[in-house]
Amino acid sequence: MNSEIKIGHVHLKVSNITKSLDFYCGILGFKVTQRIGNSVAFISSGTYHHQIGLNTWESEGGSPPTKGTTGLYHFAILYLKRSDLAEALLKLQQNRIQIIGASDHGVSEAIYIEDPDKNGLELYWDKPKEEWPYDEDSNLKMFSKPLNLKNLLSELN
Repeated sequence: MNSEIKIGHVHLKVSNITKSLDFYCGILGFKVTQRIGNSVAFISSGTYHHQIGLNTWESEGGSPPTKGTTGLYHFAILYLKRSDLAEALLKLQQNRIQIIGASDHGVSEAIYIEDPDKNGLELYWDKPKEEWPYDEDSNLKMFSKPLNLKNLLSELN
């Protein structure tokens, strides 16, 4: 295979479409591209038909999976600029969304949260490739260090 494979979209089972849209559109800034009643909604941050699908087909009024079971750990939402991630952080704080974790991975900076159905999300931006850490044998050397959120918010000044 000679071409790069990309993830097209994520489709989530949710308990309540309106509650999920309030989170993904109202807080994270996605826009509805199509909605069919309270059973399904498709959302995007740009002109693509949808990056995230939300449905209640098998889950309306349901509860999140219990800890210790298999399933989605998290999916990642890529912001193109550090200042965009800083704006997302500010919105999370303004809406009192609990931050589960925040890490500098060397190649990226990431904030970890959960949506209303306890699906894990990573909000992140990639550092420029020339800043990525490598060892002496030119192997990528990612790590996890605490992310300084005050420093990230300074991007907004």
